[in-house]
Amino acid sequence: MADKSFPMTAEGKVKLEKELDDLKTIKRQEIIERIKVARGFGDLSENSEYESAKDEQSSNETRISQLEEMLRYAHVFDASDTAPDEVSIGKKVTFVEEGEDDPEAYSIVGSAESDPMAGKISNDSPIAKALIGKKTGDVVAIETPGGAFNVKITAVESI
Repeated sequence: MADKSFPMTAEGKVKLEKELDDLKTIKRQEIIERIKVARGFGDLSENSEYESAKDEQSSNETRISQLEEMLRYAHVFDASDTAPDEVSIGKKVTFVEEGEDDPEAYSIVGSAESDPMAGKISNDSPIAKALIGKKTGDVVAIETPGGAFNVKITAVESI
């Protein structure tokens, strides 16, 4: 278990720490209050409010455990440890797909902080795996479940 690692950016680690703190200090107390109120409704075997609160408590505690493990084994990447034009976690890469004119840009982050709709892709994604270690000007073949394509990296910058 000691070889387990959760790559992330410094910003991603701070975000997870804040979420963990909120779950422990705010959400946990809210759930405890809901359970107290639901107990006052009588017979617990037929009390849907109580069951709902207990389910939420279980989900909250599971998420707390997940976050604690991710943070315990966090490996924060420092983008300045790589060449300025080299793709790595903590960098934004812009590329143009062969045959296309419009550039695409993604920030490479750890899986715990990925948000494709916000332009943040996991280092475990097929696109990021193909791009990591490459440099501005490189043409890269990317294999995805939807098919293969080539891209030319036009810019790499720290995020």
